[in-house]
Amino acid sequence: MTSVTFKGSPVTLVGNEVKVGDTAPNFTVLANDLSEVTLNDSEGHVRLISVVPSIDTGVCDAQTRRFNEEAASLPGVKILTISCDLPFAQARWCAAAGIENVQVLSDHRDLSFGEAFGVVMKELRLLARSIFVVDSTGKITYKEIVNEVTNHPNYTAAIEAAKQAK
Repeated sequence: MTSVTFKGSPVTLVGNEVKVGDTAPNFTVLANDLSEVTLNDSEGHVRLISVVPSIDTGVCDAQTRRFNEEAASLPGVKILTISCDLPFAQARWCAAAGIENVQVLSDHRDLSFGEAFGVVMKELRLLARSIFVVDSTGKITYKEIVNEVTNHPNYTAAIEAAKQAK
């Protein structure tokens, strides 16, 4: 399991650890209108999954805006941002930030995504900052779990991985 800290303090990641080469596990999260969204809903597409602890904090805000901007250079790639924020808060944040190219989804209800991908921070009931790329066949081709949750992920590597995935 990856060693992760939050503001310098170790946290425990729970759930099933996934690895590059694994078939991505399905999950159910909520869209801003409370409808259920699964990984299988975007089957046949490359998916870049950007995971943030809370959408309206500095690094999470920057991460989501960055992938929203990069979406134009990633034709055919579905970008999903997942956090444990309530769908209503996500909707307000997206409207204020002008987020239109990224689907922002909530794992607050039952941590389905977090447990399936092994990124639930047990002590905080939040998701650890991470990036996953899932190719059109459902295989995980890229994974980054950021060691210090308050740091930025490697945007360049994640974007390149999404461009290379088929």
